[in-house]
Amino acid sequence: MTATLTGTSVRTGYVELRGALAFVEDVGEGPVVLLVHTAGQSGVQWRRTTPDLVAAGYRVVVPDLPGHGRSEPDPAGPVDDLGEYAAWLLDLLDELGVDRFAVVGCSIGGKITLDLACRAPDRIDAAVAMAAVGGRPGLSEAGQRRELEDSASPSRGDRTYLGTLASVGGALPESEARMVATMHRREDPVVSTTDLVAWSRHDVSGRLDRVTCPLHVVAGAEDYWIDQRAVRATAAAVPHARCTVLDGVGHYPMEELPEFGRVAAAWLADLRTDR
Repeated sequence: MTATLTGTSVRTGYVELRGALAFVEDVGEGPVVLLVHTAGQSGVQWRRTTPDLVAAGYRVVVPDLPGHGRSEPDPAGPVDDLGEYAAWLLDLLDELGVDRFAVVGCSIGGKITLDLACRAPDRIDAAVAMAAVGGRPGLSEAGQRRELEDSASPSRGDRTYLGTLASVGGALPESEARMVATMHRREDPVVSTTDLVAWSRHDVSGRLDRVTCPLHVVAGAEDYWIDQRAVRATAAAVPHARCTVLDGVGHYPMEELPEFGRVAAAWLADLRTDR
């Protein structure tokens, strides 16, 4: 059963940032948790996570990255550097008056989480990086750039739908997997492909020694996008980091795991204890 937000403080709308309007869900009261979505998607991926985090006593901030969901695109065009997204998120939190925060991200959001942990560890109470590694994930940047040439082809929506079905784990019931895939096909193909270009080149492996905040690296055992050895190596590069591999889960734990919000709340509580 999913919790509701009845009677909860909700501050949701647009923020003027870097010459464009950014859409942000801002819900609840308490310590701030920033949730960062995957390539081409939006904050809607966290729709079943937010209520349980709010119920656990958190203020949950869920932005749509530039060019995603209801946020306007960056004036310079699609962003192809995940470090730029990390800097943009810090500017957004400054605009919202948030100093300290926890962060949970998945896929490009997971790599952005690692970037934030390297970039601003003193501001972070807890970081959960899902479906992400510190180094390059092994995707071909040239291959992703080739995708841009036919990104508007009629088959692109079907490819996104079927690709999402292939990316979730076997523990997810078929009807729920199809719902996830249906939601994912809403993406802008140019933005999502550029995100993957950024994903393919992003590398913070040489900066992981800067991570002094509590870190939990999480991967699905059935996630074919990342190498489990690289996930464990990322966690091992940060002496105090935790590492969890989720059986039966693919690339999208927050959309696959029942009651993920409660799971995330438990992870965050453990990490805050570590700190």
